[in-house]
Amino acid sequence: MTKDPRECALKAASILEDKKGQDVLVLDIRSIAIFADYFVIATGLSPIHVQALADEVEEKLTEEGYFLRSKVGYKEGKWVLLDFNDVIVHIFTAAEREYYMLERLWADATPIKLSNVSIDS
Repeated sequence: MTKDPRECALKAASILEDKKGQDVLVLDIRSIAIFADYFVIATGLSPIHVQALADEVEEKLTEEGYFLRSKVGYKEGKWVLLDFNDVIVHIFTAAEREYYMLERLWADATPIKLSNVSIDS
């Protein structure tokens, strides 16, 4: 269990935006999934950028005491999944994001508008 899943998701989104992640999106999936509370989705400009984004999220969230349960796809850098228990961070290349279209697959989730949210760091 993540200590504050919403805060974790918003911090991850902020980290991704600060590191020039593209089209950053937070989806509240609490009402439609039992395995997590939030998805954070972002696009990197290249596999190296995807890896750099994943490194930054992992480093900063673990420094703040969030536990990284698993990391998948890092070596290839096309779709990196960071599992922080109740928060799952998906970082794609543009082609992978377009192919898998998680936003469409999880269309019943509630998107959180990042521009209207303040994050206490």
